[in-house]
Amino acid sequence: MKMLKIILISVTVLLMAALMTTAVFAESEAPAPAEASAVSADGENTVRDYKAISAAVIIGIVAASGAIAMALTIMKTIDGIARQPEASGNIRGAMMLGLVFIETAIIYALIVAILVVFVL
Repeated sequence: MKMLKIILISVTVLLMAALMTTAVFAESEAPAPAEASAVSADGENTVRDYKAISAAVIIGIVAASGAIAMALTIMKTIDGIARQPEASGNIRGAMMLGLVFIETAIIYALIVAILVVFVL
């Protein structure tokens, strides 16, 4: 039951991030060559604004999820070491490996956000 909740929350967060970023990729009509920079009438660059907002949302969601995952990992590690102090070396090693994987996912999200802002 707990795993089902985690999966549902993860899918919901991913869908929210996908919906937030669709504004970046959606084009209502093909721009004319003169207006290729997508500058609106009041001089603001609206496409750049949407990209920045979607990148901020991506990083915010992923950073918060990563922080929660790291906190839960450390909490369970401390609990495991308290129950079996003789296995503390193995438990710490597994914890460090898990934290590296979590941090790698956060760094990948940062790279995607940078690509959204500067490349797309």
